[in-house]
Amino acid sequence: MQGKKHLWITICMILVIALLIPIKEAEAESAGQKLRIATDSLNVRTGPGLSYASLGMAARDETYTILDQEGDWYQIDFESGQKGWVANWLVVMETENKQEKEKQVNSGSEKTVTINADGLRVRGGPSTDYRVVGVVSKGKEYKIVSTDQDWFNITTEYGNVWVHKDFVQVNGQTQEASSSSNEEKKTVIKQGVITGNSLNVRTSPDTNSKVIGKLNSGTSVDILSQENDWTEISFQGTNAWISSQYIQAGKKQEKKKETNNNGTITASSLNVREKPSLNGNIIGSVAQGDNFRILKEENNWTNIELPNGTNGWVASWYVNKDQSSSPESKSSSSVKNVTILHNGSNIRQSATTNATIVARANQGDTFEVVGTEKDWYEIKLGDGQTGFIAGWIVSNGKQSQPTDQSSSTPGLKNKVIVLDPGHGGRDNGTTGASGTLEKTVTIRTAEKLAAKLKAAGATVIFTRQQDTYVPLQSRVSMSHMNKADAFISIHYDSINDRSVRGMTTYYYHDYQQQFAADVHQGIMSKIDLNDRGYRHGDYYVIRENNSKAILLELGYLSNATEEIKVTSEQYQEAVSTGIFQGLRTHFQ
Repeated sequence: MQGKKHLWITICMILVIALLIPIKEAEAESAGQKLRIATDSLNVRTGPGLSYASLGMAARDETYTILDQEGDWYQIDFESGQKGWVANWLVVMETENKQEKEKQVNSGSEKTVTINADGLRVRGGPSTDYRVVGVVSKGKEYKIVSTDQDWFNITTEYGNVWVHKDFVQVNGQTQEASSSSNEEKKTVIKQGVITGNSLNVRTSPDTNSKVIGKLNSGTSVDILSQENDWTEISFQGTNAWISSQYIQAGKKQEKKKETNNNGTITASSLNVREKPSLNGNIIGSVAQGDNFRILKEENNWTNIELPNGTNGWVASWYVNKDQSSSPESKSSSSVKNVTILHNGSNIRQSATTNATIVARANQGDTFEVVGTEKDWYEIKLGDGQTGFIAGWIVSNGKQSQPTDQSSSTPGLKNKVIVLDPGHGGRDNGTTGASGTLEKTVTIRTAEKLAAKLKAAGATVIFTRQQDTYVPLQSRVSMSHMNKADAFISIHYDSINDRSVRGMTTYYYHDYQQQFAADVHQGIMSKIDLNDRGYRHGDYYVIRENNSKAILLELGYLSNATEEIKVTSEQYQEAVSTGIFQGLRTHFQ
């Protein structure tokens, strides 16, 4: 019995060893090979698992010799003879990479890019979320190491860094492109939208095939075919495969019809995003005065065509439509002629006070009206061209006015209006969600309002016209010394709850209440902010003021969306027009 027992034990041991040998041999196949780190920084651990302590960090593109393999982990020869473990999903086999490079060199198809933007910032990864590691100059040429969607990994004096495709000129042809030139060109059967982030794009419909790139949620792709659980797509000039569960298919989109609409950027620098949202990736930037064709509009975003042929989204509040190219925004007018009320009145190229002045007219000059747009008349000039004149500085000889401001001029003439742009100097006021200083936007609003009031014949006095600190007592004193008919303190609001939105008007004394009501109503008729009403408020500049004084909170800078809106040129124009209208109503 004892002999049989030993025999069974021996047989079991032989079977166990037989089972283990293939596994060890399979794991040992990678021993001696080189691997390359495929992420910016990677923890090297004391054992094959995330629960083991970290020995140190390995950087992108560093290479190490593989000593052993256990499951999804490689053991490597780390620093100073130390042995450490790295996850296999964050590295690539250097032997494979080396062969690919040799193929590229031998075929003479090495690819480079030339920088086409001066002072281009290069980053540590393929996104604007990565830190800036340096700046490269226009005209410099660099070798491409790899690509990731719209980003190129290039070799520079800062090491391997990333640049966006919109700011470089690609030279030569990639290995993938040359190999795909031999592939059969397939017809696009439909278009699809990616529904998952960092979706692997592979060379064939197999999880073991090579990953040649990644796609993020919302990206549109052309679908070529489908096979089992895989979808074939067109990717960077070649045919590739993605998992069908992360793509939503639809009909192939037709090319959108071109429109005649153009728009001019009003912000000094404005980000262009890949989708109509503040969460959209930044794909470029545009500057004040740049003019682009408008493709479409969605909510408060405008899709524009960029010079390189691509398109992107910008906040609509920073786009001033060229009204000459959008005739549907104009309407015919029953008014045949208008007469200028003041000497030196500006006639502009489009219906905004920021438009170029094309002519000037004096009191008594009469012009033929060819159309109206909001509060502006389009008039015919002597040379046959047309221009725009503000409705509140002309008379049309009718009781019924196309603009509710044109009849207000007589009521405002010779009125003394004190404008108090809140804060200034060392007092910044509140700071917006993205850094807007209240003191800068209050003076912008005051300046726009002042231009309208002066054109209507009112006397305008500022408590400050520069970035200077003015005590509250001095602001009130200016109102008293100048015997102001009205005092308007201009502010923008803030609160810890960033979801709060809207505009509020405050008064203190009973004799200020009707004035507050009239101005508040005028503002709300011109803007689309949440109406928080007019109410009693204990603020020094209205409490200590013996004039008709109000304090305006014209929107919440603490709300990120509202901050963008209230600082826009369109809003500033609208809200100043609304205040003007309220003043006209009150003094009429």
